[in-house]
Amino acid sequence: MISQLIEKIQKTKAPICVGLDPMLSYVPEHLVKKSLTEFGETLEGAAEAIWQFNKEIIDATYDLIPAVKPQIAMYEQFGLEGLRVYAKTVDYCQEKGLLVIGDVKRGDIGSTSTAYAMGHIGSVQVGSKKLHGFHTEFITVNPYLGTDGVKPFVDVCNAEDKGIFVLVKTSNPSSGEFQDKQIDGTPLYELVAEKVVEWGQQSMDGNYSNVGAVVGATYPEMSRILRKKMPNTYFLVPGYGAQGGTAEDLKYCFNEDGLGAIVNSSRGIIAAYKKEPYAKFGAEHFGEASRQAVLDMVADINSVL
Repeated sequence: MISQLIEKIQKTKAPICVGLDPMLSYVPEHLVKKSLTEFGETLEGAAEAIWQFNKEIIDATYDLIPAVKPQIAMYEQFGLEGLRVYAKTVDYCQEKGLLVIGDVKRGDIGSTSTAYAMGHIGSVQVGSKKLHGFHTEFITVNPYLGTDGVKPFVDVCNAEDKGIFVLVKTSNPSSGEFQDKQIDGTPLYELVAEKVVEWGQQSMDGNYSNVGAVVGATYPEMSRILRKKMPNTYFLVPGYGAQGGTAEDLKYCFNEDGLGAIVNSSRGIIAAYKKEPYAKFGAEHFGEASRQAVLDMVADINSVL
């Protein structure tokens, strides 16, 4: 599966994904008003506003990008209605030719981990049929439970030609509370990286593995270290833009061939119309603002590669 992502990145010349992480406060007032008028002040009304918001952003950007990354929590907050919109968003993106990285951060052991894997990137046997749940191409995985928690995901990657991105060094300010702790002189995040490489060797797809790593743009020196340790691991890079990461910071996430990483931006794109550089588009044309934000991001990242 990682080879398909690389092919799309090379075709679009855009090593980025759009984070479809919609808070209701990001949705322009005219969309919210229309949805609540139709469905009332209900979870269904809120979810419909989110769906219309997502759809316009996808329509405005799908030809520029290889992938999207919806964060499932932004949909779960609206209960079952939100999850229906999550599934609907995944399907619509795939219809538009985009690969979908489900940001679900799952991780458990045994049959529970297997069930998570089957539900998001695999399939379940129902009578004589194999049926798919959310059916994204990639998901994010929490490695805290060790190999027992990750192997079921790798097994499904191999069976279904899918991929995962394992949390290694995240972009949030408090990530160092655990991830930077020294164990026999080595930071924990480096030890996790070594295991990701080991797991990844079980699911190679060309020069890169289907087992990728989440490496934040906000810690450039650490990403430089990790890039050397993980030459055949693709990085999913959060933290660009709204969280403070710059193009200059994230260049260390890439290999010399210009590959090796896909950079995510969520608020910086989907809420671009709220930002001064794109205010001229106005709330009515938020999709056009998002498109321009994508073009600017691609140019910014490519300028340092």
